[in-house]
Amino acid sequence: MIQTFQTGGDRNLGYLIADDVTGRAVVIDPSYDPESIVRFAREHALEVVCAFNTHDHPDHTNGNDSFHVLTGIRPLKYQDRDPTTGQHVEDDATFPLGSLTVRILHTPGHTPDSICLLVDGAVFTGDTLFVGKVGGTDLGDGARREYHSLHEKLLTLPPDTRVYPGHDVGISPTSTIANERDSNPFLLRTDVASFIDLKANWATYKKEHGIA
Repeated sequence: MIQTFQTGGDRNLGYLIADDVTGRAVVIDPSYDPESIVRFAREHALEVVCAFNTHDHPDHTNGNDSFHVLTGIRPLKYQDRDPTTGQHVEDDATFPLGSLTVRILHTPGHTPDSICLLVDGAVFTGDTLFVGKVGGTDLGDGARREYHSLHEKLLTLPPDTRVYPGHDVGISPTSTIANERDSNPFLLRTDVASFIDLKANWATYKKEHGIA
Protein backbone atom coordinates (compact mmCIF):
# COMPACT_ATOMS: atom_id res chain seq x y z
CA MET A 1 0.00 0.00 0.00
CA ILE A 2 1.20 3.48 -0.89
CA GLN A 3 -0.93 6.35 0.39
CA THR A 4 -0.14 9.90 -0.74
CA PHE A 5 -1.00 12.93 1.39
CA GLN A 6 -1.15 16.50 0.12
CA THR A 7 0.11 18.01 3.34
CA GLY A 8 0.24 21.74 2.53
CA GLY A 9 3.01 24.22 1.90
CA ASP A 10 4.10 24.44 -1.72
CA ARG A 11 2.14 21.36 -2.81
CA ASN A 12 4.16 19.20 -0.42
CA LEU A 13 3.55 15.47 -0.51
CA GLY A 14 3.87 13.05 2.38
CA TYR A 15 3.65 9.28 2.10
CA LEU A 16 2.70 6.21 4.07
CA ILE A 17 3.94 2.86 2.73
CA ALA A 18 2.62 -0.29 4.36
CA ASP A 19 3.53 -3.95 4.08
CA ASP A 20 0.33 -5.77 3.15
CA VAL A 21 1.47 -8.91 4.97
CA THR A 22 2.24 -7.50 8.41
CA GLY A 23 0.52 -4.11 8.38
CA ARG A 24 3.76 -2.39 9.34
CA ALA A 25 4.24 1.05 7.80
CA VAL A 26 6.85 3.71 7.16
CA VAL A 27 6.05 7.41 6.81
CA ILE A 28 8.03 9.83 4.64
CA ASP A 29 8.01 13.61 5.14
CA PRO A 30 5.03 14.02 7.51
CA SER A 31 5.08 17.82 7.23
CA TYR A 32 2.32 20.37 7.91
CA ASP A 33 -0.39 17.80 8.64
CA PRO A 34 1.05 14.72 10.37
CA GLU A 35 -2.29 14.23 12.10
CA SER A 36 -3.97 13.12 8.87
CA ILE A 37 -1.27 10.53 8.22
CA VAL A 38 -1.47 9.11 11.74
CA ARG A 39 -5.27 9.07 11.59
CA PHE A 40 -5.16 7.14 8.31
CA ALA A 41 -2.80 4.58 9.82
CA ARG A 42 -5.05 4.06 12.84
CA GLU A 43 -8.21 3.81 10.75
CA HIS A 44 -6.59 1.08 8.65
CA ALA A 45 -5.01 -0.77 11.60
CA LEU A 46 -1.48 -0.07 10.36
CA GLU A 47 1.50 -0.01 12.71
CA VAL A 48 3.88 2.85 11.93
CA VAL A 49 7.33 1.54 12.84
CA CYS A 50 9.62 4.22 11.37
CA ALA A 51 9.66 7.52 9.52
CA PHE A 52 12.13 9.53 7.45
CA ASN A 53 12.72 13.05 6.19
CA THR A 54 14.10 13.25 2.66
CA HIS A 55 16.13 16.32 3.68
CA ASP A 56 16.40 18.89 6.43
CA HIS A 57 14.33 21.75 4.99
CA PRO A 58 11.52 23.15 7.16
CA ASP A 59 8.79 22.36 4.65
CA HIS A 60 9.69 18.67 5.04
CA THR A 61 10.45 18.61 8.77
CA ASN A 62 7.96 21.03 10.36
CA GLY A 63 5.65 18.15 11.36
CA ASN A 64 8.33 16.15 13.14
CA ASP A 65 7.52 17.25 16.68
CA SER A 66 3.79 16.62 16.30
CA PHE A 67 4.44 13.28 14.62
CA HIS A 68 6.68 12.30 17.53
CA VAL A 69 4.02 13.23 20.07
CA LEU A 70 1.39 11.24 18.17
CA THR A 71 3.45 8.10 17.50
CA GLY A 72 6.51 8.13 19.77
CA ILE A 73 8.61 8.01 16.58
CA ARG A 74 10.91 10.82 15.49
CA PRO A 75 11.54 10.94 11.72
CA LEU A 76 15.11 10.06 10.80
CA LYS A 77 17.34 12.23 8.63
CA TYR A 78 20.56 11.44 6.81
CA GLN A 79 23.28 10.26 9.25
CA ASP A 80 20.82 9.78 12.12
CA ARG A 81 20.87 6.48 13.99
CA ASP A 82 17.67 4.48 14.27
CA PRO A 83 17.15 3.95 18.01
CA THR A 84 15.35 0.65 17.35
CA THR A 85 17.80 -1.10 15.01
CA GLY A 86 20.98 0.91 15.63
CA GLN A 87 21.31 1.36 11.87
CA HIS A 88 22.68 4.64 10.55
CA VAL A 89 20.79 6.46 7.81
CA GLU A 90 23.48 6.32 5.15
CA ASP A 91 23.89 5.37 1.52
CA ASP A 92 22.68 1.83 0.77
CA ALA A 93 21.54 1.22 4.36
CA THR A 94 18.42 -0.91 4.70
CA PHE A 95 15.63 -0.87 7.25
CA PRO A 96 13.15 -3.73 7.72
CA LEU A 97 9.47 -3.13 7.05
CA GLY A 98 7.71 -6.43 7.66
CA SER A 99 8.29 -8.47 4.52
CA LEU A 100 9.65 -5.38 2.74
CA THR A 101 12.87 -3.38 3.00
CA VAL A 102 13.46 0.37 2.93
CA ARG A 103 16.75 1.16 1.16
CA ILE A 104 18.45 4.53 1.51
CA LEU A 105 19.97 6.30 -1.50
CA HIS A 106 22.09 9.31 -0.61
CA THR A 107 21.42 11.84 -3.38
CA PRO A 108 23.15 15.13 -2.54
CA GLY A 109 22.51 18.19 -4.66
CA HIS A 110 19.37 20.01 -3.57
CA THR A 111 20.90 19.72 -0.10
CA PRO A 112 24.01 17.85 1.07
CA ASP A 113 21.81 15.53 3.16
CA SER A 114 19.18 14.69 0.53
CA ILE A 115 18.11 11.06 0.44
CA CYS A 116 15.70 9.03 -1.66
CA LEU A 117 14.02 5.92 -0.30
CA LEU A 118 13.48 2.77 -2.33
CA VAL A 119 10.66 0.44 -1.25
CA ASP A 120 9.46 -2.51 -3.32
CA GLY A 121 9.74 -0.96 -6.79
CA ALA A 122 8.89 2.58 -5.73
CA VAL A 123 11.32 5.41 -5.07
CA PHE A 124 10.44 8.43 -2.96
CA THR A 125 12.61 11.21 -4.33
CA GLY A 126 11.99 14.20 -2.06
CA ASP A 127 13.32 17.33 -3.77
CA THR A 128 15.92 15.50 -5.87
CA LEU A 129 13.61 14.54 -8.74
CA PHE A 130 10.16 15.85 -9.62
CA VAL A 131 7.97 14.86 -12.54
CA GLY A 132 9.52 16.68 -15.49
CA LYS A 133 11.80 18.75 -13.28
CA VAL A 134 14.58 18.43 -10.71
CA GLY A 135 15.27 20.02 -7.35
CA GLY A 136 16.67 23.51 -7.08
CA THR A 137 20.41 23.94 -6.56
CA ASP A 138 23.10 26.54 -7.03
CA LEU A 139 24.86 26.59 -10.40
CA GLY A 140 28.09 25.20 -9.00
CA ASP A 141 28.89 22.26 -6.73
CA GLY A 142 25.25 21.67 -5.79
CA ALA A 143 24.23 21.30 -9.42
CA ARG A 144 27.16 19.00 -10.16
CA ARG A 145 26.33 16.80 -7.17
CA GLU A 146 22.68 16.65 -8.21
CA TYR A 147 23.61 15.66 -11.78
CA HIS A 148 25.69 12.76 -10.49
CA SER A 149 23.00 11.72 -7.99
CA LEU A 150 20.40 11.63 -10.73
CA HIS A 151 22.52 9.70 -13.22
CA GLU A 152 24.43 7.41 -10.87
CA LYS A 153 21.71 6.63 -8.33
CA LEU A 154 18.22 7.17 -9.74
CA LEU A 155 18.68 6.42 -13.44
CA THR A 156 20.36 3.12 -12.59
CA LEU A 157 17.12 1.86 -11.01
CA PRO A 158 14.89 -0.48 -13.05
CA PRO A 159 12.93 1.48 -15.69
CA ASP A 160 9.55 0.53 -14.24
CA THR A 161 10.44 1.90 -10.79
CA ARG A 162 7.64 4.25 -9.75
CA VAL A 163 8.66 7.80 -8.82
CA TYR A 164 6.95 9.62 -5.94
CA PRO A 165 8.36 13.16 -5.49
CA GLY A 166 8.28 15.51 -2.52
CA HIS A 167 6.12 18.11 -4.27
CA ASP A 168 3.28 17.86 -6.77
CA VAL A 169 4.82 20.42 -9.14
CA GLY A 170 4.91 18.47 -12.39
CA ILE A 171 2.36 17.42 -14.97
CA SER A 172 1.47 14.44 -12.77
CA PRO A 173 2.05 13.62 -9.10
CA THR A 174 3.81 10.35 -10.01
CA SER A 175 5.91 8.96 -12.82
CA THR A 176 8.41 6.17 -13.56
CA ILE A 177 12.17 6.16 -14.01
CA ALA A 178 11.67 5.25 -17.68
CA ASN A 179 9.31 8.13 -18.29
CA GLU A 180 11.60 10.62 -16.57
CA ARG A 181 14.66 9.28 -18.39
CA ASP A 182 12.89 9.69 -21.74
CA SER A 183 11.07 13.00 -21.21
CA ASN A 184 12.50 15.03 -18.32
CA PRO A 185 14.45 17.86 -19.99
CA PHE A 186 17.06 17.87 -17.23
CA LEU A 187 17.69 14.13 -17.54
CA LEU A 188 18.02 14.44 -21.30
CA ARG A 189 21.10 16.62 -20.76
CA THR A 190 24.00 14.23 -21.22
CA ASP A 191 26.74 16.21 -19.49
CA VAL A 192 27.10 18.42 -16.43
CA ALA A 193 27.71 21.63 -18.40
CA SER A 194 24.47 21.36 -20.40
CA PHE A 195 22.56 20.34 -17.25
CA ILE A 196 23.76 23.49 -15.48
CA ASP A 197 23.03 25.58 -18.57
CA LEU A 198 19.40 24.42 -18.48
CA LYS A 199 19.19 25.31 -14.80
CA ALA A 200 20.55 28.77 -15.54
CA ASN A 201 18.07 29.29 -18.37
CA TRP A 202 15.09 27.34 -17.03
CA ALA A 203 12.69 30.30 -17.04
CA THR A 204 13.33 30.89 -20.75
CA TYR A 205 13.10 27.16 -21.52
CA LYS A 206 9.76 26.89 -19.72
CA LYS A 207 8.34 29.84 -21.63
CA GLU A 208 9.53 28.50 -24.98
CA HIS A 209 8.07 25.04 -24.29
CA GLY A 210 4.86 26.01 -22.49
CA ILE A 211 5.85 24.47 -19.16
CA ALA A 212 4.09 25.75 -16.05
